Amino acid sequence: MGDERPVYTLDEALSALRFGKYQALVLAYAGLGWFSEAMEIMILSFVGPAVKSKWKLTSSEESLLTTVVFAGMLLGAYSWGIISDNYGRRKSFLSIAMVTSVAGLLSTFSPNYVSLVIFRCFVGIGLGGGPVFLSYFLEFVPVSHRGTWMVAFSAFWTAGTIFEASLAWVVMTRLNWRWLLAFSSVPSFALLLFYGLAPESPRYLCAKARTVDAHRILEKMAFVNRTKLPPGILVSDKAIKENEESSLLRDTHMISMTRKITDKLKSGFSSFFTLFSRKLIRTTVLLWVLFFANAFSYYGAVLLTSKLSSGDSKCGSKVLHADKSKDNSLYVDVFITSFAELPGLILSAIIVDKIGRKLSMVLMFVLACIFLLPLVLHQSAVVTTVLLFGVRMCATGTITVATIYAPEIYPTSARTTGAGVASAVGRVGGMVCPLVAVGLVTSCHLRLAVILFEVVFVLAIASSLLFPFETKGRELKDAVDAIES
Repeated sequence: MGDERPVYTLDEALSALRFGKYQALVLAYAGLGWFSEAMEIMILSFVGPAVKSKWKLTSSEESLLTTVVFAGMLLGAYSWGIISDNYGRRKSFLSIAMVTSVAGLLSTFSPNYVSLVIFRCFVGIGLGGGPVFLSYFLEFVPVSHRGTWMVAFSAFWTAGTIFEASLAWVVMTRLNWRWLLAFSSVPSFALLLFYGLAPESPRYLCAKARTVDAHRILEKMAFVNRTKLPPGILVSDKAIKENEESSLLRDTHMISMTRKITDKLKSGFSSFFTLFSRKLIRTTVLLWVLFFANAFSYYGAVLLTSKLSSGDSKCGSKVLHADKSKDNSLYVDVFITSFAELPGLILSAIIVDKIGRKLSMVLMFVLACIFLLPLVLHQSAVVTTVLLFGVRMCATGTITVATIYAPEIYPTSARTTGAGVASAVGRVGGMVCPLVAVGLVTSCHLRLAVILFEVVFVLAIASSLLFPFETKGRELKDAVDAIES
């Protein structure tokens, strides 16, 4: 009660320490996880056709190889978020890297189709941990220019897609799909190798009332960055909240006992149910709509690129990808289209900290609508390619900003769970899009397919505008009570 020493919060400490070498090392480790996930997703474009040809699979069996990965990601995104929020970011990293690397390597030696499906499903479960890496890095970044640094983090995804396309181009034309699976699992093993160097998130430690451990990490950060912590002692939002409550309510012993009992009753699933609390349910529902629309539109842009930019005027033609696995054209196409994501990242980096997260997403969704609208009518191959390049660019930009926004709007106690579950819902959009869009395109309903994507864009715009608050320049919150309604 009589302690008059000054105090400072974690956000004040991060602002004083600034972004330096320590955060750059954190970025490298978390980015490696993001890079690894992008590679394992991109590999689906190459392994499916190769395995289909080798083992004489049907089209549905080939599609199942992709479906099980997304199904695994759906489960993983939910599970890893809960583990991370309740047991720590580092423990979830270890589990994610072990599952992904081991399953990825075992799939290399799959003796038959069934075993390959099982192993790729486990790879998908590991890949569902992507939001954990995202939230982890976010918790080390100062408020100022946080959006820009998060876009830099997202660049690891684009780098992973381009690298995988390059790797496939080299490996698949000289060796076979097993070698590609083996080489693609290397980044996941690297996560295991460097696991000991990754610090725990100080924000997670503060949320768990482990301020001494958090302070120890901040001291290391100050040493590496050649900066100084603010004078005084570190306090968390949770501690401030408890002090305010204790000053208003006299029976602190009863409050303490009640809180202890409540904490014990809260199991590992508490962070999931927190998403549906009074202050978060609106945000949660809107975020699910946004991520579903994002994934649907992104994979839709990829699909329409392959269907409409082929130069083949025949409706429902399947010529474009029929025999591409036999030459270099598939790898060239994927390599080139992957570069469409670079302008999206650049645009995101320019506007995300200037106009905010919500307006950035609205602007890029509107641009996507404008780029897509002319395709309601038949266009030349060149115009079609340019328009779809614009749609892919905007879709990448909106996904980038959404992945920044998602962990920012949740408190530390439910951050990776909230972002992970939203990512899982996005995977559903990724699975639904090919089923719906392929059916429309191949049955000569190209115009209806374009209109469907326009409707999805409008839905995404509406959800972006309805979010309760903007996170640009805002400090991250540790407790649900600190979140604005």
